Amino acid sequence: MSIGNSPEDERPFRDESQEARPSVGRALKQARIAAGLTVDDISSATRVRIAIVHAIEADDFAPCGGDVYARGHLRTLARAVHLDPGPLIAQYDAEHGGRPEPTPAAPLFEAERIRPERRGPNWTAAMVAAIVVVIGFVGFTAFKGGDDSGDSKSQVAEGEGTTPVVGKSARPTPKKEKPAQPTGEPSDSAIAAAPQDKVTVQVSAPNGRSWISAKDHNGRMLFDGLLDKGKSKTFQDSSKINLILGDAGAIELYVNGKKIEDTFRPGAVERLTYTKGDPVAG
Repeated sequence: MSIGNSPEDERPFRDESQEARPSVGRALKQARIAAGLTVDDISSATRVRIAIVHAIEADDFAPCGGDVYARGHLRTLARAVHLDPGPLIAQYDAEHGGRPEPTPAAPLFEAERIRPERRGPNWTAAMVAAIVVVIGFVGFTAFKGGDDSGDSKSQVAEGEGTTPVVGKSARPTPKKEKPAQPTGEPSDSAIAAAPQDKVTVQVSAPNGRSWISAKDHNGRMLFDGLLDKGKSKTFQDSSKINLILGDAGAIELYVNGKKIEDTFRPGAVERLTYTKGDPVAG
């Protein structure tokens, strides 16, 4: 006869909340599907490669290249599917041994940068070199002409500050002003007077930011990314504009100068097509 609790009573209780909680990758996948987005949509919006998105949704974080990069990808993907990244990163840390030592900022930036930046010419160094050359030339001329008469000194002084006259009738050649570069987007006045032979679409985000994608009638990508709150984009094509709105409730549309009165639900994904004439959703 045993005294006290039986061995069965001493077994640890199962944590039902841990068993019911989905994995990090599965939670991201469920949120993406609920938002009506494909892996291609997420990759285009976040610049995370498609293969890495698939691997993370399968809870395979090896392609990320380390815990630091995995946390960065988790934070980016969570925001794209409207999830709070904090609990996901905490769950990832609990399942993978906590946070490691911080990685130096410069290597991290170089590793995560997708497109190399083009370094322009160093205009500051070139300007300094030109000033040094001019000062050296002036000093050499003044030193060489030190024994000349006062007239020659005045000629040197005048030569430094004036432009030599070639002839009596010579006139300074006017500089040709470069034509103004055409802007990539029509202005609001262009929207108000939208040409009837084209379709003009203005996308504004007065209520919050949203991911948007815009293509012309040939399928060429006009824009693909996040539109911040208070910003707007204008697209124009000869026949058709195709739109995908990640959060349609945050968007206001003006097509051919007219406001679209459709009421979109917050968080809803809308696929729209607009053509010439009166605004009619495709």
